[in-house]
Amino acid sequence: MHSNNTMMQYFEWYLPSDSMLWNKVAENAKHLENIGITHVWLPPAFKGAGGKNDVGYGVYDLYDLGEFDQKGSIATKYGTKDEYINSIKKLQENNIKVIADIVLNHKMGADETEDVLAVQDDATNRNVSLTEAKPIKVWTKYIFPGRGDKYSNFKWNWTHFHGVDWDENTGTAAIYKFYGKHWDENVDKENGNFDYLMGADIDLNNFDVIKELKEWGKWYYNLTNVDGFRLDAVKHIRSEFFPEWLDELKRNTEKKLFSVGEYWSTNIEVIRNYFEKTNECMSLFDVPLHYNFYRASIGNGDFNMNQIFDGTIVGLNPDKAVTFVDNHDTEIGQALESWVLDWFKPLAYSLILLRKDGMPCVFYGDYYGIPEKNVTSKQKILDILLKVRKYYAYGEQYDYFNDKNIIGFTRLGDSEHINSGLAVVMSDACGGNIQMNVGKKLANTVFYDCTGNMSETVYVDNEGNGIFYCKDGSVSVWIKKEKAVN
Repeated sequence: MHSNNTMMQYFEWYLPSDSMLWNKVAENAKHLENIGITHVWLPPAFKGAGGKNDVGYGVYDLYDLGEFDQKGSIATKYGTKDEYINSIKKLQENNIKVIADIVLNHKMGADETEDVLAVQDDATNRNVSLTEAKPIKVWTKYIFPGRGDKYSNFKWNWTHFHGVDWDENTGTAAIYKFYGKHWDENVDKENGNFDYLMGADIDLNNFDVIKELKEWGKWYYNLTNVDGFRLDAVKHIRSEFFPEWLDELKRNTEKKLFSVGEYWSTNIEVIRNYFEKTNECMSLFDVPLHYNFYRASIGNGDFNMNQIFDGTIVGLNPDKAVTFVDNHDTEIGQALESWVLDWFKPLAYSLILLRKDGMPCVFYGDYYGIPEKNVTSKQKILDILLKVRKYYAYGEQYDYFNDKNIIGFTRLGDSEHINSGLAVVMSDACGGNIQMNVGKKLANTVFYDCTGNMSETVYVDNEGNGIFYCKDGSVSVWIKKEKAVN
C-alpha cells in the first residue's frame, strides 16, 4: 500500500564528536520505518579539515569515508567507512532510501602551501577588484599523505581552484581571486557574484576537476549504493555543473536517483530561474517557506497566516519542493540562525506533514532535541503527526485560508487507506473554529483531535460538514474516531 514519502535529516550541528551516529541510525532503522520515514538524509561522510570534530562541510578528502589516518583520526565525526556502509544497508533493509550529503563547492585543510598571484576582490561586490595582482601564500596543495593513491591519484593544487580567503604570508583574511581566473558566471548574484563561499573555491570550469568529480561520483555511488543526494551550496556552483554531473551518474546506475539541492534564497524568482537553468534536474529545499514559519513564530499573532504559502517553492513547483521547518544551518548559534520558536513547531509541522504537496523533511534536532542548546525533543507530537501522515493524510485537499490568524484545511481520504481523511485547524493568536467539509465518505461520523489539545469531539453531518476547533496559538488535527493513533 502506498505510503506518503517522508524524509528525516538525521543529524544536527552540535552532535557529540563520538563517531557513533552511523551505529545509532543503523540501530534506529526499524523505528524510523515504523513511524513512516521513507528517506533518511545522512550528513557528509567524508573526512573534513577538522577531523573528528568536523560536521562534514569543511571537506578535506572526498575519498576518505573514515578509512585513513588523516586529520588526527581514522573515523569521522560520525564513524568509520564500514559503519557508514552498514548503516546504509540497514536503512535499505527497512525500506528506507538513503540520501547522501555531497559537498563539491570547496575544499579545506590543505596539506601544503603554494605561492600564487592573486587580486583582492570587494567582499560585498566580487565583480570589483580592490588591488592589482600580488603574490600571496595559499593553502591549496592536497596530497593526502594518509591515503596516498588509493582510489584516485588526483592531487589538487592552486590551478584547480578559483581563489581563497586567506594569505598565509600576511595573515590576512580577504576574498582573493587567482590571477587569470574568473568567478563562474551562472551563480547567485548576491554580493555581485556568489561563486566564492569558503575555503579553497573549486574551479568547476577546469576540465581535469570536472573529470575527477565525475569519477569520484561513480566511485562513491558504487561503493555506498545510496539512493540519492543532497547537494550542498548549489547557489555558489555554476548552474550547468549539476545537470551534467547527475546525468553522468544516472547513465552509470540502474537506479532512479533522487536529488535535492540547497539553494539558500527567499527570492522565488531567483529559484524559478534556477529550476529553468537546470531543467529541474533536482528538487530544492523550500527555504522561503522556512522563513515564513520563522516570521510567523516570532510575529506575536501579527503574521498573516493565510499567506503562509506565499512566495514558496511548494506553491511554485510542488513536485520539486522539499519542505522543512528547521535544519542544521538555522539552529541557534549558526550563521543562518532563524530558529522557529517551540510553540509554532506543531503548527509548522502540520503544514508540511499533513498536506498533499511537497516532500516534508523532519529535523533530527526537533525529533531528538539539541542538548547543547537546551532544545527539548518534540518526539511526542511529531510521532502523532507522522502517524497521521502515514495513515490518514490522503485524498483531495481543501483550504480554508480566510482569516489572518485561524486557518484550516481538510483531506477527503482515499479508498486505499481505511478511514483516511482529516481536518486541521490552527491559530497563531486566539483560538476559534472553522466550518469545513471532509467529504461524503466521512459523513455522519464523529471526529476527535488526535493531538489531545481539544478533548471535545466533533460530529460531521450527512453532507460531510463539521465545525472544527483549535485553542490559542496551537493546532488541532481531527480524524475519524475509530482507532486512536497515539
